[in-house]
Amino acid sequence: MEHITWRDFEKVELLAGTVLEVLDFPEAKKPAYKLKVDFGEYGIKWSSAQITKHYKKEELYGKQIIGVVNFPPKQIANFMSEFLVTGFADMNGDIVLSTIERQVPNGSKLI
Repeated sequence: MEHITWRDFEKVELLAGTVLEVLDFPEAKKPAYKLKVDFGEYGIKWSSAQITKHYKKEELYGKQIIGVVNFPPKQIANFMSEFLVTGFADMNGDIVLSTIERQVPNGSKLI
């Protein structure tokens, strides 16, 4: 494992955001959703997430997640992803979202 400095960690904008909209993403190579997330003062952003194994679209609405918002946009199929949805792979490699236990303001930074 490579060590980083505190200064390196501070560069990563890990922010709280609330899921506003969830769409199917049939053009993706692996099953995924398109997520529209409100990051408060940082704006509303879109991303794709390969989370279809553990989550139904309707249960994602209103869920607070953690996203990395300072990566450059990335083209995924015909869609431009504006942030990275964070999560962990389970024993089968399926993604479990990083979520927030209690409500915090959208745009709050992980510290």
